Formats: sequence, C-alpha cells, structure tokens
Amino acid sequence: MFEIIRSFFRSRSEPLSPSVPDGTRFYVIGDIHGRLDLYEALIEAIERDDAQSGPADTHIILLGDLVDRGPDSAGVIARTREWQSRRNVRVLLGNHEEMFLESFENPEILRHFLKHGGRETIISYGLSKKQLNEMSLDDLFEKLPEIVSPAERDYIANLDEKIVAGDYLFVHAGIDPAFRIEDQQRSDMLWIRDRFLEHEAPFEKVVVHGHTIFDDVVNHGNRIGIDTGAFRSGVLTALVLEDDRMRTLQTRVDGDAIAIVSNNTAL
Repeated sequence: MFEIIRSFFRSRSEPLSPSVPDGTRFYVIGDIHGRLDLYEALIEAIERDDAQSGPADTHIILLGDLVDRGPDSAGVIARTREWQSRRNVRVLLGNHEEMFLESFENPEILRHFLKHGGRETIISYGLSKKQLNEMSLDDLFEKLPEIVSPAERDYIANLDEKIVAGDYLFVHAGIDPAFRIEDQQRSDMLWIRDRFLEHEAPFEKVVVHGHTIFDDVVNHGNRIGIDTGAFRSGVLTALVLEDDRMRTLQTRVDGDAIAIVSNNTAL
C-alpha cells in the first residue's frame, strides 16, 4: 500500500522513460474538429511514415473531438470508419461527440451544441445553411434524427473512453488526479481542465490528451497535450510512440497547400 502511495508522489524531477509495448508503434492524433483536409493529409503521411519505419504492430488512436467547428465533421467520421476497415484504428469519445449525441435527447443541449460548432456539423450532414437558418430550435430538434442516421449515432456512442498501452494512458481531456485510472468518471475524461492541467506530480501512466489547445505539443512529463487547434490554426498533430521514443508528424496549412512537418527532436 505504501509503495503505491509513494509511486503517486515521486519527485517531478525524477527521470521518466515511458514506453509502449515492445514491437508496437503508435500514431496518436489530436482533435480534428471537422478538418477533413488536414486529416486526409495526415493519414497519407502516417501511412507513408509507417511503411518507411519498418515492420511493427501499428496502432492508430484518435483522441476525440472529430466533430464540430470545422467544415466537414461528417466526412471525418466517414473517413475514419473507412480507415478502420483496413487498419487498427481506435477512436476516443470527446466532449463534442457527447454534446452531439445528447442534442438528440434535449433541445437545450442542442441549443448549446449549436453555439459550440454544432452548426457546422449539422450542415456537413446535408442540411443547407439556408435551411438551418430558417428552422426554429424545435423544428431542428424534430428534424435531426432524419439528418443523422441511427447507425451513425450508434457508432459514435460506442467510441472508447480511455485506452492504456504500456506506460501511457490515452484519453480525450485528462483525468482527475484524485482517482486511479480504473476509477475515473466519464465526465472528467471528456471535460476536465484545471485540476488535471495544474497537477504536477506523476500519474500512474503518462497521460496523452487533447481537448485543451496549445500552440504546439507540450510535454510536462506526467502528461502530453497534442491538441494544436486544427480548426483555427490549420495545424493537426500526430504523436508517434515507439519503444521509449517519441516524435511528431503534423499537417499544416501553407498557403493553398498542406505541408507535412516531421519532428524527430525529443519533446
């Protein structure tokens, strides 16, 4: 018992060498938020990088918030499902997916959803801007189940909440420092910010998360944030983990093109 407690409160200065299981390679993608253009380019970059990096048991993890704000959430979901049909791709539920699903149950949540990028998501499923603008909230609430199929909603509802691999925990927003991984509440894994971000002591695992936007990848030892704000910055990030090494691949808007940026420098 005392050994467990000591492990929670190791000195922040104690060196950590987290690793993924032997023989595996992980590509972990931050919040996409409807930016299908950046996502398509990143998929191509990952496939090329994986082929050039030699044999491995390759895993791809999306950290959630595939939808909202950007122009093609429906396209991101469709592309992800296609990728999953031929690759080991797992997807985490983000707070924006949760809002999306709850919008089918409660008009007030739908109102909130629309204010936080939901308009773009609904339009991506085939409703025109003109149609959406002419609808009352009640009309849209009635129409929504016709726009987004039950199969699509079931797919989103069955996304993962957390994934553990080796010394890493992958989760959308973070975790409550007061609880062990197995005792985490869904609401914290999807929504938490300050209590998680301000925690300086080590967690049970190094937490790789999205949800909170940073200008670039941040590695605080106990956590790594990889949400680079694709919908507004034009930068989508993948963290690459192999053995005890980490690097990044990014797609960046560069004028009328999308550039691929690879960084092998230690984070």
